[in-house]
Amino acid sequence: MLLASLMAVAWSGWALLGARGGVTIEKIQVGEIPATLFRPSGPGNGQVALIAHGFAGSQQLMQPMAMTLAHSGYTAVTFDFAGHGRNARPMRGGVKDMGESTRTLTAEIDEMTAFARGLSGGKPIALVGHSMAADLIAQYAMDRTDIGAVAALSVFGAGITREQPRNLIVITGAWEPAMLTEAAARIAGLAANEPARERVTYGDFAQGTARRYVLAEGAEHIGVIYSRDGLTQTRDWLNSAFGQSMTGAIDSRGKWLALLFAGLLALAWPLSKALPVLSLKSLGAGLGWKRFAPVAIAPAILTPLILWKAPTDFLPILLGDYLAVHFVFYGLLSAGGLWLTRHEPPKAASDWRKPLAPALGLAAYYILGLGAPIDAFVTSFMPSGVRWVLIAPMFVATALYFLCDEWLTRGAGAARGGYAFSKACFIASLLGAVALNPERLFFLIIIVPVIFIFFVVYGLISRWTYSRTGDPRVAALGNAAGLAFAIAVTFPIVG
Repeated sequence: MLLASLMAVAWSGWALLGARGGVTIEKIQVGEIPATLFRPSGPGNGQVALIAHGFAGSQQLMQPMAMTLAHSGYTAVTFDFAGHGRNARPMRGGVKDMGESTRTLTAEIDEMTAFARGLSGGKPIALVGHSMAADLIAQYAMDRTDIGAVAALSVFGAGITREQPRNLIVITGAWEPAMLTEAAARIAGLAANEPARERVTYGDFAQGTARRYVLAEGAEHIGVIYSRDGLTQTRDWLNSAFGQSMTGAIDSRGKWLALLFAGLLALAWPLSKALPVLSLKSLGAGLGWKRFAPVAIAPAILTPLILWKAPTDFLPILLGDYLAVHFVFYGLLSAGGLWLTRHEPPKAASDWRKPLAPALGLAAYYILGLGAPIDAFVTSFMPSGVRWVLIAPMFVATALYFLCDEWLTRGAGAARGGYAFSKACFIASLLGAVALNPERLFFLIIIVPVIFIFFVVYGLISRWTYSRTGDPRVAALGNAAGLAFAIAVTFPIVG
């Protein structure tokens, strides 16, 4: 297993780094905005594309698009929005004042567009955006003749007209919600004067009225960024808009990222064998389903109800403060449930020094072993500025939850399948919170799938860790540190 895991990591890493051949990548700063230039190493076509990421993303997330366009002769520019990635500016307004947030982000699009026009020598440029940024760039490009083409990925499309923005393609994942796929067809239909057909171009490029919509095969909201279908369609659309014909390699990092992280996950199993055995008895509550189910279900129902009207704006991190409070109350209610079962931890659990060192090692694996590749190839995952300060309060919140949950689901006689069930209850609880307060917590819908992935990965590593150490506190503290770090470094910073 160790050798196979290392080979998978090495092979995928070599492929991901090798794919950068033929493209010159340069980190730059445009005013206060961190940005990256992707240029063809050989002759280019002279056109420039400005590429913008979505909510809670970063410029790394848009690397597949930038690399694809650079391989086809374009100069591609990515950047971090205010409050995102390594941009030190806060995203003023947050979700409480969407007008102020929109003005903050639009001002940065304007700043970056001016920079991109300078690179193009005054020629019209292309704008490419995903999700939140798709709507922002579409609105920004209205009535602007210096924008020659727009590619909007997963756009809602409010305010888009028959003729503006110029030469617009809408690309939505075929597996995305109906509201987005229907919006894509509606936008293309504005130029068709009839129900639009997918992958049919309506209007005229020369007049700037060209429209097209595409449902990228096998892609959902994040997958559309990596979709070969979406990348190819965007490149071909820009070529048609600017009269270009150069083509090159389409970024295919999706399969290599899957192999890389599968290898890193598998590597955790042999590494867990190096952890110390802390208890010969399997520590934990050891509750069967009859006693376990009420303790697992009650916090899922009560937490969103308790927090429905409670103020949770106390940290400068969008939705992170609500998540922190949710974890705290969920943990407290779980602790209360354990107390009601009259469960008394054994004396071995009174010594908190033993699990600290292995928990620290587990946290390091999450943050460095998994985090460094995420930062390099997926999205920003290293802290800067105020994000360093936010890790500690997030850890306090997540630690309370994970300590109770790991203890609840472990031990001799513990309910089979209880670990997965308790995580499903937590996710259902978050969805319940969104349903009760959709205006304030809507963006949690985007975060929930990511938390699900974290739970799956942490669950596997937690199982291996517990099998070796016999102490659920190791995985609890390690998981808490890993998730707290992830929230602190990825969620938008607000002013």
